[in-house]
Amino acid sequence: MQYDVLIIGAGSAGLSAALTLGRCMRRVLLADGGPPRNESSPGVHGFLTRDGIRPAELLRIGHEQLRPYDSVEVQCLEIESIVQEGRGFRATGVGTADDAPHTILARRVLLATGVADILPPLPGFRELWGRGVLHCPYCHGWEVRGQPLAVYGQGRTVTGLALLVSRWSSNVVVVTDGAGYLTPNARRRLRHQKIQIREERVARLVGSAEHDLQYIEFADGSQLQRNALFLHAPQHQRSALAEKLGARHNSKGAVWVDSAMETSIRGLYAAGDTTPGTQQALLAAAAGSKAAIVINESLTREECPR
Repeated sequence: MQYDVLIIGAGSAGLSAALTLGRCMRRVLLADGGPPRNESSPGVHGFLTRDGIRPAELLRIGHEQLRPYDSVEVQCLEIESIVQEGRGFRATGVGTADDAPHTILARRVLLATGVADILPPLPGFRELWGRGVLHCPYCHGWEVRGQPLAVYGQGRTVTGLALLVSRWSSNVVVVTDGAGYLTPNARRRLRHQKIQIREERVARLVGSAEHDLQYIEFADGSQLQRNALFLHAPQHQRSALAEKLGARHNSKGAVWVDSAMETSIRGLYAAGDTTPGTQQALLAAAAGSKAAIVINESLTREECPR
């Protein structure tokens, strides 16, 4: 085998795993497939010692701190397929800079490919994503605290998120973009927190040149001034590699892992937003480190038979 571990994805989870495995003197290939999910965000928040750092700068530091570990190799690669071969895996891909083909043999594979958000197909959502349109109040609530905020969605999802966002602002409006499918109890809970409900159809979001939200425009021409809008957007896996291998997924499309971060495919591990659970850069980094530890111990057991 060329490598002990192939790590696919070089965000917080992948970089953290590469660092830990490098310190274990493992032969590692880190395949960096491109920009992270939070590329458009002005800052990564809640990350101990790095609160507010720009996403690109966090990754730059992560790459820089891998340099002393000469057993770790980083390549700009888009991995296209993985197949089990013997007691390991054969992966094929292309260089993202030169389209050169690559074949990689590895004893273990760690998927840290993350997810992509599916935003409403309305003008303004994609353009304002990361600044005026936000996904996580734990990541961005402090920056918009006390300001006029909106929460977009329907049913139980929007109710729970709106109640959570009301921790950061007393001026919150739920925008359902048509029928909200809110139960009487949901409406009562929102009313108790003085959260208004707007069920008109949304035409577009209008923002500033800095990509901050200025107002929501409804189909009837009326406008609602807001400084930011939160939503829980549906997601899909950024990579279909786990699915192609037949790895189990949960009902929300996340790659299932056991307590040792191993998928239903022996030797295939996953960490970060690829897996179920709360999504935050710090938690992804922690999961990457945990996955690296269990992978190293798995390899050690293989190398030191009883």
